[in-house]
Amino acid sequence: MNPAEWEQRVNLAACYRLVAMYGWADLIFTHISARVPGPEHHFLINPYGMLFDEITASSPVKIDLRGAKVEESPYDVNPAGFTIHSAIHAAREDAQCVLHVHSRNGVAVSAQKEGVLPISQQSMFVLASLGYHDYEGVALTDDEKPRLVHDLGDNNFLMLRNHGLLTVAETIPDAFLFMYLFEAACTIQLRALSGGGELHQISSDVLDGATQQARAVTRGAGGALAWPALLRKLDRRDPSYRE
Repeated sequence: MNPAEWEQRVNLAACYRLVAMYGWADLIFTHISARVPGPEHHFLINPYGMLFDEITASSPVKIDLRGAKVEESPYDVNPAGFTIHSAIHAAREDAQCVLHVHSRNGVAVSAQKEGVLPISQQSMFVLASLGYHDYEGVALTDDEKPRLVHDLGDNNFLMLRNHGLLTVAETIPDAFLFMYLFEAACTIQLRALSGGGELHQISSDVLDGATQQARAVTRGAGGALAWPALLRKLDRRDPSYRE
């Protein structure tokens, strides 16, 4: 295995562990995928049946855009995961990582008619690049793929109505940072709404500058700024994700 693929695998395994650590996992029923570096349109996705906190760099199944295994693995791939992730990887060259969760707070907000409200700093960054996709049942057929891709557009955030949250990015660290912001925005919204008082919303003028402000606050590094610290946190807890 070439060093570039192994590095991608280590970062992907770390992403699974972090999603579990932050409490966004849903047993074995969500998925994170990452493009394998190189000219082939192959991507890595979690083995169906493994919990996120036990996935290591060696665990992910390598498949092509048809869902065929590129290398032998004793594990299958979640069919709904293949439908969603293969559609996005095929349509978006920049979709190096696709992260999808069924977090409780995310699903709760996805069921609210108005979706994400502009009431927090976290929501500001989400709203700058957010699409919505209506629920069509468990994603098991290719028929849904064009609508999913259309609703995502060129955004980095997608709210799957009555279903959950999805982020797309050029790197695994960026996809994780986007999901951190997405989940935080949903959590803050639910807490604010539970207070019962009238909410103060961020003005459209401030929202328009969100992307530039995000670049400035991360010094242009995006998720890569926090990623080394997150890996150190994982290494202190359990470095087995690197195996």
